[in-house]
Amino acid sequence: MCRNIRTLYNYDPRATDEEVRAAAMQYVRKISGFSRPSQANASAFERAVDAVAHASGELLDQLVTSASPRNREAEAAKARARAEQRFAVSR
Repeated sequence: MCRNIRTLYNYDPRATDEEVRAAAMQYVRKISGFSRPSQANASAFERAVDAVAHASGELLDQLVTSASPRNREAEAAKARARAEQRFAVSR
């Protein structure tokens, strides 16, 4: 599950609230072991997602760097190339 959490820092445009929440959801799913919590655990699960998203947003707002922002399309192309090489079929 956590393989789906992507780096959100130092992109132009910056990460959206939806991206931060999606990463928080993946994290809470991983540590809780639930992809969908039961009704009894749903409120605790949502509170945890909200707390992680809030903390993550604060972290992203406070980080500083002298590096130039990364380009999302270029990073996606690099990831596709790595995946292609990793999962290439030997013939």
